[in-house]
Amino acid sequence: MDFDLLCFGEAMMELTRMGSGDYKAGYGGDTSNCAIAAARQGARAGYVTAVGDDAFGRELIDLWQRENVTTEFVRTDSGAPTGLYIITPSPAGRDFAYYRAGSAASRYAAADLPLTALRRTRIVQLSGISQAIGPGPLVAGETLIREARSAGCEVAYDTNLRLKLWDLERARAVMHAAMAGCTIALPSIDDSRILTGLEDADAIADAYLAMGPRVVALKMGEAGAMIATADGRIRIAPHPVTPVDATGAGDTFDGAFLARLAAGNDPFAAGQYAAVAAALTTTGFGAVLAIPHSDRVQSNLA
Repeated sequence: MDFDLLCFGEAMMELTRMGSGDYKAGYGGDTSNCAIAAARQGARAGYVTAVGDDAFGRELIDLWQRENVTTEFVRTDSGAPTGLYIITPSPAGRDFAYYRAGSAASRYAAADLPLTALRRTRIVQLSGISQAIGPGPLVAGETLIREARSAGCEVAYDTNLRLKLWDLERARAVMHAAMAGCTIALPSIDDSRILTGLEDADAIADAYLAMGPRVVALKMGEAGAMIATADGRIRIAPHPVTPVDATGAGDTFDGAFLARLAAGNDPFAAGQYAAVAAALTTTGFGAVLAIPHSDRVQSNLA
């Protein structure tokens, strides 16, 4: 296999307004964060997306190349910009303003998918956001799930529900269809309570297992995580840290979990590892800078 993991979705530039009034540049995008997290654990990862032919697009390509995430499957769309979001401090915490309508990634189509690469890939990962950003990406996501399964890949799906992007009924229908097609479900408990109407973690895990995945990794934030399969389940207590910013913690969990599965761990060992990686991410600021490398995760596990 050439790739342990190929992730599909949209990455964006991030600008954070600082106390001085200046803006600090960073990077965002759930599936991009997942790919980088996996690469930092030693996985051979790649990203499938489109960026604009602009400075932000070139900066994102440079980021992936620095992080050993292959850009072989990144399209440059000269007719559309790279997405951007701006973070402004507010009394409630942080306000987010997104400028992604009409972005290069939102124009991605099923015909753009690198389907021939799937036979060289262990795991494909995408999310609700991957499909919510436009009609082309929605169909591309459906096609990717179907073709990846046909090629013998595992398919991992993170709900990442964003109701600013689509209405609940549409989101539920698309996500539950994706859950039925995937082999690894990566929902959060907050999303799951909205999507399934269930409150209890065990009931949520049961509901997703019944849809078809072989493993459910339910992320529960401060309550830790649950890993469930048809043969058993474990609850993983949160790794003790002093958190300062939870941005990207769930994405880091996904990337670390999938990297360890690709390396041969069983889901329960992979979950223990991923929970530590996710917790360590919360000890720093930003979605990318704080993602730990494998040596730091291993030392905390020990």
